[in-house]
Amino acid sequence: MSIVVTGSLAAFSRDGAEEAITSRGAKSPSSVSKKTTALVVGAEPGASKVTKAEAAGVPVLDEAAFLHLLETGTLPGPSTPDQGSDPVPEQGALG
Repeated sequence: MSIVVTGSLAAFSRDGAEEAITSRGAKSPSSVSKKTTALVVGAEPGASKVTKAEAAGVPVLDEAAFLHLLETGTLPGPSTPDQGSDPVPEQGALG
């Protein structure tokens, strides 16, 4: 699992967001790739990261969705019989 953060988050410092991600076993790289699980977008995000994520089909999350991911281990989104939220392992086992 690989989660990239761009922009400022209200509930986390940059290091705090990275710690929240890595403490669950995921990676927190500085750039978006096709292997990126999600891009978390805060205030004043890097436009190139958002553009790259959208082009690669990477889910773009706001801070509330990021908190949901951290708390529940799943990417937020509509659940349908054929397409639900991607499961994320419990805390300590994201990666």
